Amino acid sequence: MEPGSDVALDIIITNVVAVFRTRCHLNLRTIALEGLNVIYKPEVGKVLMKLRKPKITASIWSSGKIICTGATSEEEAKLGARRLARLLQKLGFKVRFSAFKVVNVLAVCSMPFQIHLIQFTKNNRPIASYEPEIHPAASYRIKNIRATIQIFSTGSITLTGPNVQNVATAVEQIYPLLFECRKALR
Repeated sequence: MEPGSDVALDIIITNVVAVFRTRCHLNLRTIALEGLNVIYKPEVGKVLMKLRKPKITASIWSSGKIICTGATSEEEAKLGARRLARLLQKLGFKVRFSAFKVVNVLAVCSMPFQIHLIQFTKNNRPIASYEPEIHPAASYRIKNIRATIQIFSTGSITLTGPNVQNVATAVEQIYPLLFECRKALR
């Protein structure tokens, strides 16, 4: 195995966070009383609404801002957001679906080898940090694509980025760095 050879790594997207606006004021009390699968949180000033298909949870504010979490792809997030807007229309609000944006993608990936974290952190000192007393993973930030990577000694990595493309790019960039710090097989 060499860093130049093509290795197929499975990137599993676990959560996509998206935001959109309804361009109208929403009465949270009405949503809480008439909506289905709803949790009203008046102390925070929001309503949580859960959809079963696609499986997402939405935080709804009276200003019309809605944050959707729990989708496993950008397309699923958009479908869930549109379905949520349609549900609010059926409750009698003049909802217009606008300003949809995917703001965060969380993914996991397993490397086919274990990683020597201390060596990795020394090799990539300014942008990698490892504090074993605080967290068992090393952190690595790629500023130009706004991605953060948590690297565990087992070879498992957790990635966060602004979209799916940036997460895939982050894996491509980090693989050669991880490969040179792999642990020898026993």
